[in-house]
Amino acid sequence: MDGNGRWAKKRLLPRIAGHRAGAEAVRRTIRAAGELGIQALTLYAFSSENWRRPASEIADLMGLLRLYLRNEMAELEREGARLHFIGNWREFDADIVALLEEAAARTASNGRIDVAIALNYGAQDELVRAVRQLAGEARDGLVDPAAIDPAMIEARLDTHALPPLDLMIRTSGEERLSNFLLWQAAYAELLFVDTLWPDFDRDALAAAVAAFGRRERRYGGR
Repeated sequence: MDGNGRWAKKRLLPRIAGHRAGAEAVRRTIRAAGELGIQALTLYAFSSENWRRPASEIADLMGLLRLYLRNEMAELEREGARLHFIGNWREFDADIVALLEEAAARTASNGRIDVAIALNYGAQDELVRAVRQLAGEARDGLVDPAAIDPAMIEARLDTHALPPLDLMIRTSGEERLSNFLLWQAAYAELLFVDTLWPDFDRDALAAAVAAFGRRERRYGGR
């Protein structure tokens, strides 16, 4: 979800206004994904590199996250969304962690769409954590190093409870993955769109799904 800052700058608004508009786009996109029959949606909300931003912007983002978690639960339940959180989100302040845990528990029985929100997430960090877990299990004699295969790694990734990644959409015209779902994207279709995230809506998502439907997926088989 890229382009909040540029959206605000174009309108001579503070960056937090762009982030607020981005939160509205999250609401629209979750609703649209459910209507389009999408099984799972993962949203990159805060990366492990975002800590490098100015302290004032980080404080605004954390405040917006608190507000979203407190205000959006009823809407998420109406949409039948089951929340997952990926990344090192337990390193956030204790009150945010408590809100995240409450949100996951409150939506656990929903089944229309799985919504994963990446918080303090970085794909390289995710892979390092999975490798460390496997290394510890091998050290303790629980895993034969020679038997390690992709399925064993996938089972230890943050996304192990989600279906395989089919389509990755990057908004705002940037054409890079930015440390997002690197393992999972091995055979995903990639789509780069010029739309700034706060302007993303049902039509934009439907167009992305239609573009995905026109792709021929060969998985290296031919």
